[in-house]
Amino acid sequence: MITEMDKIQFKDFCSRVLDINNAVLGDEYSYQSLPLCVIDSVYSIGVKYEGTRNTVMKYCNHYGLTRIKPNKDAIPLIESQESTARFIEKTESEGIGFFTDTVLRNRQRTSSRNGILKSDAVLQFAKILYQYNVNYLQDMHLVICDTGFENDIRQIPGQRSGISLKYFFMLAGDESLIKPDRWIKKFIKDAIGKVANDQKAQILLSSTCETITIQYPNVTPRLLDHEIWNYQRNKG
Repeated sequence: MITEMDKIQFKDFCSRVLDINNAVLGDEYSYQSLPLCVIDSVYSIGVKYEGTRNTVMKYCNHYGLTRIKPNKDAIPLIESQESTARFIEKTESEGIGFFTDTVLRNRQRTSSRNGILKSDAVLQFAKILYQYNVNYLQDMHLVICDTGFENDIRQIPGQRSGISLKYFFMLAGDESLIKPDRWIKKFIKDAIGKVANDQKAQILLSSTCETITIQYPNVTPRLLDHEIWNYQRNKG
């Protein structure tokens, strides 16, 4: 159980160790197209992020696609984005083997035990988006808070926890969510001396943003999550 004292203690810890005033999101939060958000969210689990970034870059370089939108404060025009439908068409026509070994050049699996290729998970993720008529960043409102969509994504091998899905929403523009991975939970443990599950981690970061909004008007759970992640990574 998260108590009011836990929230106060966590807020004070964040204010003490994080440079919230100068916090900025990484480039990955400004992807040009939805397929890039899918690739990043699936490949980022359980690995060093540099490898994930390289995988997204390989995809963009292979097809000559823009990775980061020119204006980070605006959604790109639809005609400048790669659609989910086009991503599926290319991947299926060329084959999952080509997509894995020649395009992404990454054979990571969703799990070392009974996992599938992350490239296959990416394709399955994209197909579910398409089933829900989500082709472009402008379509994301169709699946935000849709339990049917969430349940379908969680059926993909390696997606049961929902962490990749939360991160996908964040990459696609949702500022209210966090990615409750091991880095975030380790930070929470250091801050309040308690182990937090995904829900409690979300509560702590969201409540902190609410209480420090006067001092840091631009902070959001997504931005705070990213600042914590950077802090933990630099800490080693």
